Amino acid sequence: MTRITFIEHAGTEHTIEASEGQSVMQAAVDNMVPGIVADCGGACSCATCHGYVDSPWAKILSPPAEDEMAMLECAMHRQDNSRLTCQLKVSPELDGLVVKLPLSQV
Repeated sequence: MTRITFIEHAGTEHTIEASEGQSVMQAAVDNMVPGIVADCGGACSCATCHGYVDSPWAKILSPPAEDEMAMLECAMHRQDNSRLTCQLKVSPELDGLVVKLPLSQV
């Protein structure tokens, strides 16, 4: 299992365990993490699973694909480290991943 910590905009932390191969978004939904709405169910057609990934982790992740970049254009409070968590696959290398959630997903 891979540990992932989600930090709500107000600072509340939720550390969960995720299975290899599932998306970071699905792990959050399975563990009822507030702020990850996932309206499209992981189809990369909304931005309700938007999160911020710190630079040490961003170097491990694959860069965002064109469809993810297009959806991020629509995300509120977008930053350089914004990602759609539905596009991030859980792997052992991500153990300890921290995802901060934007104000728009309170």
